[in-house]
Amino acid sequence: MKFRVRPVNRLAGTVEVPGDKSISHRAALLGALAEGVTEIHGYLEAEDCLRTIAAIQALGADVTRKGPGHYRIAGAGRYGLQEPGDVIDCGNSGTTARLLLGVLAGQPFWTLLTGDASLRQRPMARVTEPLGRMGAAVVGRAQATRLPLAVKGRRPLAAIAHTSPVASAQVKSAILLAGLYADGPVSVGEPAPSRDHSERMLRRFGARIRVERGAVTLEPGDLHGAAVHVPGDISSAAFLLVAGAIVRDARVTVERVGVNPTRTGILVALEAMGARVESVPAGAGDEAEPAANLTLEAGDLRATSVGGPLVPRLIDEVPALAVAAAVARGTTTIHDAAELRVKESDRIAALAREFAKMDVSVEERVDGMVIVGPRRFRGARVASGGDHRMAMALTVAGLVADGETVVEDTGCVATSFPRFVETLNALAGGPAVTVEA
Repeated sequence: MKFRVRPVNRLAGTVEVPGDKSISHRAALLGALAEGVTEIHGYLEAEDCLRTIAAIQALGADVTRKGPGHYRIAGAGRYGLQEPGDVIDCGNSGTTARLLLGVLAGQPFWTLLTGDASLRQRPMARVTEPLGRMGAAVVGRAQATRLPLAVKGRRPLAAIAHTSPVASAQVKSAILLAGLYADGPVSVGEPAPSRDHSERMLRRFGARIRVERGAVTLEPGDLHGAAVHVPGDISSAAFLLVAGAIVRDARVTVERVGVNPTRTGILVALEAMGARVESVPAGAGDEAEPAANLTLEAGDLRATSVGGPLVPRLIDEVPALAVAAAVARGTTTIHDAAELRVKESDRIAALAREFAKMDVSVEERVDGMVIVGPRRFRGARVASGGDHRMAMALTVAGLVADGETVVEDTGCVATSFPRFVETLNALAGGPAVTVEA
């Protein structure tokens, strides 16, 4: 599948984005582990999160879809999961794979996890190593650092105090989930705060958890079903907001977006670039997760520098931010972001390669990039490399390009934002983007 993108001069309107991907994954997993019933509203019905639903069903949770984005999960309880009858395929979802490893570390049976070609290349050692120290048996490719992986857990697991070398919510979450089965408190320290959806969600399900001195500590115990309302995903909204910032005549409002402080780095960066971001509280979709209506208007952007503790707060939004940087005045630097090398693609290399086809230079650094603007994107034939965020970033770049842009390999967008094209076209007031086989 490919997108054919024509440049536009105007974007206007109010839209919504799908439910937050990170929160959706966690709500499903904790619902499966909880005693009683969990009702989830606004669940992201995209490929990645549906992989998590399929996984918990394979492990014995009773899941009923009651309507669009509305799921009822009758939890199996902390000790009620069952050995699956087949391999669990995580597709392209690193969150599904890594968080499931944490859950499976406490299960007394073997489970085999696999994924698509991209996921099978993504590093798993940062999760499997601490889980192994807790007592889980993990075997698989590349000395248990790549999928497919087979996992057999133990009860109880050994309690550990783990210091992660990188700020990674997936690593932290996997260890905390394993900690539900430990023989004592389990803690995870990080060099900088990563997104805290797991901590918030665990509290909502009744877990005993505390945060102090840069570490998160969980006391093992039972979980209880809860009602969860998932706000819109700021990672999806970022592409629409950047489009609003760079299209000549634009005013874009995205309603009920999750604005958890650990996720709002993209708003901080855009404001530092001179963008006018209006944020009106929309109430908490879930009591633990604040939401807001976000509005952004077109304006002249200036370069900025992104690094340090801001990076974990916007790591998934860097492809969108790079588009804004290309049209901004001055030199934008992004550093301390080596994690971009091990996403669905090597996003540093991919941005440099694909932007070059559009006549925009990106200087690669080991842990980031340098972009000198302003530059005018030139219409070209580009490719996502199977990375949904690259596909959306290149599409937004095409909206302000000189000439038509064709983005190849765009089926991956369904992993996070299935109605991306329809939403952009609604803002454009016509078919700015068409989908071709």
